[in-house]
Amino acid sequence: MNKALFLDRDGVINVELNYLYKIEDFKFIENIFKLCRYYQNLGYIIVVVTNQSGIARGYYSEFAFNKLTSWMIKEFAAEGIKITKVYHCPHHPDISGECDCRKPEPGMILKAAKELDIDLRQSVLIGDKERDIEAAVRSGIKESYLFDEANLHKKSKATRVVSKLEEIYGVNTK
Repeated sequence: MNKALFLDRDGVINVELNYLYKIEDFKFIENIFKLCRYYQNLGYIIVVVTNQSGIARGYYSEFAFNKLTSWMIKEFAAEGIKITKVYHCPHHPDISGECDCRKPEPGMILKAAKELDIDLRQSVLIGDKERDIEAAVRSGIKESYLFDEANLHKKSKATRVVSKLEEIYGVNTK
């Protein structure tokens, strides 16, 4: 079985920008490549799980999301990092009804575990919202980090709340 590093996209991989779908607006979070390289070197596969309600809201299309995702995966590859798969939830409960994939529901994580033969107990999730952490808990992931650059969250179900990614992997990692 594989162990995985699950990453939320907006706010963890890239700077949060409401309904981001344009390559020119995408800015990587500082040290995301170092973090991914660290876990990849430890034998983790890297999986992205991201809510994308902008699709249901009509702000952008699946095509636009997929175009940005392909570009993002190529940028990671240029840094020597393989993103194994990206799962996204295009739904919004007020528009498309309830689903089991929109975080805090664990659907995307459970689907990844089944498709990619992932041992969730040996996996890690990093998110920037409590709903990401809740999805980790509900899916059986034991280790999770709430990435909170602004130090707004004092309480979380996360294993640890961090304000910088290097607090997870250590400052001396290349």
